[in-house]
Amino acid sequence: MEKIKVFISDPQVLFREGIHFILSGEDDFEVIGETTNNEEAYRLIQVNPPNIAILSMRNGKYNGPQITRRIRRSLPSVSVILISEGSDEEQLFAATKSGASACLTKDTDPDLLLDVIRVVAQGSLPIIEDLLIPGIASRTLAEFEAVATLNEQLDNLLAILTPKDTEILNCIAAGNNLEQVTTKLEMNEETIRRNLRLIFNKLVANDHARGIIEAAQQSLPSIIRSGINIDDISKEYVTKAEFAEFKENLLERLKSLIGEIS
Repeated sequence: MEKIKVFISDPQVLFREGIHFILSGEDDFEVIGETTNNEEAYRLIQVNPPNIAILSMRNGKYNGPQITRRIRRSLPSVSVILISEGSDEEQLFAATKSGASACLTKDTDPDLLLDVIRVVAQGSLPIIEDLLIPGIASRTLAEFEAVATLNEQLDNLLAILTPKDTEILNCIAAGNNLEQVTTKLEMNEETIRRNLRLIFNKLVANDHARGIIEAAQQSLPSIIRSGINIDDISKEYVTKAEFAEFKENLLERLKSLIGEIS
């Protein structure tokens, strides 16, 4: 059986060596590299891609979610597990949006860590379970509301929540657990989980798309900005023909990105 290749990045030597020791005791894992910071991790992963990258949430110039976005764009076959110092909903939501497959704390039980790495290697996304946390569900709803204006300016290219998606998230945000959600909404668990996976895909796609938009703004400032008429901006900065060409190119890039992530 082919071994699961793992790369580890964490500034704490004892923690990093601890993970290495745990994995070395299993026949189905191979640690192919280690480093102390995420920037170097990204460079090394590009040269020799692992199946799983275990990265620190906060380490170096780029935090875990930022590096995860880069990896998911350039090396979609590499799954990322982010490790945080402790439970923090803001960090967990950032990890979710970035496309990480799982987010664990440093005090995670070794057996659970092994289980998570194995299921992630098989294509599962344990991080989707975190959408069942009321605070994460609330943040997800707020995120889609925040991109509503931008989405209108992009001819509704960005992903939106369906009425069923919104109903599920609102029910979770109100403090209901999975069993209560199935009862209140008269849906089975399989349907709920299927919708949560779709919501996750939309959340990640929109987050990556906004990254492209922000990058585009740096080279052509203010073309897409909430609350400002795009036609007026196009007259101020570029000709209509140049603006139309830019917008078409941007939309094509976004469509391609969203298609790849979804």
